[in-house]
Amino acid sequence: MKITIAGTGYVGLSNAVLLAQNNPVIAMDLMQAKVDLINQGISPIQDEEISTYLREHELNLQATTDPGVAYDETDLVIISTPTNYDEETNYFDTSSIEAVLDEVFQRNDHANIVIKSTVPVGYTESIRERYQTDRIIFSPEFLREGRALQDNLYPSRIIVGDRGERGQLIADLLAEGALKADIPILLVDSTEAEAIKLFANTYLALRVSYFNELDTYAESKGLNTQQIIDGVSLDPRIGDYYNNPSFGYGGYCLPKDTKQLLANYEDVPNNLIRAIVESNATRKEFIAQQVLSQKPQTVGVYRLTMKMGSDNFRQAAIGDIMKLLRAEGLDVIIYEPRLDEDSFEGYRVEHDFERFKAMSDVILANRATEELRDVQAKVYTRDVYNEN
Repeated sequence: MKITIAGTGYVGLSNAVLLAQNNPVIAMDLMQAKVDLINQGISPIQDEEISTYLREHELNLQATTDPGVAYDETDLVIISTPTNYDEETNYFDTSSIEAVLDEVFQRNDHANIVIKSTVPVGYTESIRERYQTDRIIFSPEFLREGRALQDNLYPSRIIVGDRGERGQLIADLLAEGALKADIPILLVDSTEAEAIKLFANTYLALRVSYFNELDTYAESKGLNTQQIIDGVSLDPRIGDYYNNPSFGYGGYCLPKDTKQLLANYEDVPNNLIRAIVESNATRKEFIAQQVLSQKPQTVGVYRLTMKMGSDNFRQAAIGDIMKLLRAEGLDVIIYEPRLDEDSFEGYRVEHDFERFKAMSDVILANRATEELRDVQAKVYTRDVYNEN
């Protein structure tokens, strides 16, 4: 089967590598630089398994910026383009999906289309009506940044929003490239599949928010956060995982998916879903106040990424905390090795790590690191387990 992947971010490139083990795959992207790297066997994103597979495995994979090469003769198109949340419309910006659909339908009259980009509940049905076709299927992804291919090779589940033969075909394709045996496969209707994605990510955001609010209470009352979490997590119904406090949830998925789900609740009674979104803002305000209470002049931000092994700055909780601190007149400087520039969004970037440590009165670190051990007295982190 000839397969085209539209978009080469975490979702697109990990699926391209997974499927290129057994099928001819074309990765379509608008950025020539990313295409050139992929064709050289170099990953344009930080993901250890993707880098290894591109470098060492035999893959039938070609990248291109040419829509004709990508779509004219393909049998299956998987759309994995970004869908950012628009705060004004309270809706995902799905224009990148529709741009791909327009291109495909102009060039190809037989290819099935799978949307992997996250969409609002009900989107697939509406887009089928707009294009007058039943060839569009939604299949959610459940991938971690920096471990996307790992999560495709060993998936927790495969869910496809089509209960017929096409849905089974897509599920079989994804399972064929995986290394895990006996993968749970669930074929559901398209709208239910969209809801599964948003509800799953919102539950993860709920869990992050819960342990962050536990930590807020413990810090406010002078209690030991780790002791409390250790005791709570011994209950097998709660579990000892995904419970390390942070500055707030961020990244590609959780902020936008929680807001989109809340928007879908517009005419549905709710308390909890709204609280999850509001809790994240409250947490960041609390962190900022804790820093301000130390009366620093200069605050250093150690890394913009949310966790180790990630290169994602988008929607990182630290960004909002930096804005809150700057609004109070504090000087905020950044140490981020992934930035070549001398400034980022108006903040000074200090490339000399020793100078960064010396200049900072307080150093914010979402995750603790050995690099900061010699200035531990300056470090403010809520990382109690030293893990992501």
